[in-house]
Amino acid sequence: MDDRALLTSVRAVIGEADILDDCAVLPCGDRCLVLTTDMLHATTDFPEDMTDWQRGWMAAAVTLSDVASMGAEPVALLLAAGLDDPARLEEITKGAHDCCTRHGGRLVGGDIDHHDELTLVSTALGQVEPAHLVRRQGARPGDLVCVTGTPGQAMAGLEGWTVHRLALLEPQPRVAAGRALGRAGASAMMDLSDGLALSLYDLAAVNRCGFRLRHEALPRPAGVPEPEATAFALYGGGDFELLFCLPPDRLPVTGVDCTVIGEVTGEDGRVLLDGVPVERRGYEHRWSG
Repeated sequence: MDDRALLTSVRAVIGEADILDDCAVLPCGDRCLVLTTDMLHATTDFPEDMTDWQRGWMAAAVTLSDVASMGAEPVALLLAAGLDDPARLEEITKGAHDCCTRHGGRLVGGDIDHHDELTLVSTALGQVEPAHLVRRQGARPGDLVCVTGTPGQAMAGLEGWTVHRLALLEPQPRVAAGRALGRAGASAMMDLSDGLALSLYDLAAVNRCGFRLRHEALPRPAGVPEPEATAFALYGGGDFELLFCLPPDRLPVTGVDCTVIGEVTGEDGRVLLDGVPVERRGYEHRWSG
């Protein structure tokens, strides 16, 4: 069983609407609050050569990226640290604080506990005007499908391409781009931390649409030969870029470095690259049995 299948049990408790997006959304006066939380573990999420400062940075970046995907502005971050060694806390805290300082929000507190394995849980709060809130649901046939940055760089770094190693160790949440895309009228958006292909299938499922992509337009990690470069771009996780859809007349968006990789179609659930179905896979948590 994977994490997406496991969400079926959550739907039965809290309902479908509250699990569709990267963040929960709550009305708050004339704005919306967006809230998200993520858990990272030493053995599954942190490469061995990461510094504790970088681990703290990543813990903050993963939730700030979710806030960015809603077109929202980060307000605050909480960090809970399950520590195998208490001496690690200071550098972890500095990393999370520095990520917030650079990309938005403020580290305002959290929790400390003893764990046999280093475990970091970050919770982020953001705010956005209702007119600029972007959800996963909203893509329409004829919209362009685009990505910020270069998907696959984190996977390339993980696989030994040292020129891309920093993309893996210090991911940059696209907060400014997310805000600009919300103001520009993006119709649907999510972040790419689980990989481009899997994210496209997630968008297709909630929008009952499909996607036609062009291989020649797909950004791929520089210096990586084929077919690895395309595989990294489609299936590699760990990139905190944004995948979004918007009407053709809304491009370009000032301040957003992005690439048009295809278009939204009415073909329910079909994701095609040059007419060939893209395999549905990416980064997923799995349980045996």
